Amino acid sequence: MEELAGALAAEEAAIYAYGLVGVHLAEAEQDRARTAEQQHRVRRDELVDRLDELQASTAPAPAGYQLPFEVTDRESALKLAVHVEDGVAQAWRVVLPVTEGTERIDALSALTESAVRATRWRRIAGMTPLTMAFPGRPS
Repeated sequence: MEELAGALAAEEAAIYAYGLVGVHLAEAEQDRARTAEQQHRVRRDELVDRLDELQASTAPAPAGYQLPFEVTDRESALKLAVHVEDGVAQAWRVVLPVTEGTERIDALSALTESAVRATRWRRIAGMTPLTMAFPGRPS
């Protein structure tokens, strides 16, 4: 299932990004970043198990990721956190139409959780608008 593989890639990218984000944040913000990273790890592991059940092959995770911009300070770290969460929400949005039942509920939960995290990071960064009209929809 191509859509689940896309969600897996987004979750893996988020895990990588939070490793960079956290080192540029204040202590309380680092806790939030660690929690977010852990939540993405749980989702990633669930996806790996589900894809294994489906006997679907996926591309191996790259050793590193091309960042959309350089992360050198708190401001750019917060911007990356928002970018990553928006990307994860987008990846889960395309899973919704190809799932049903509990799988669709899980996909919607993943999309919603990422949208909420992105909103929290926007608030911390002082970005506006705080929310997106249609989370997960490419802007």
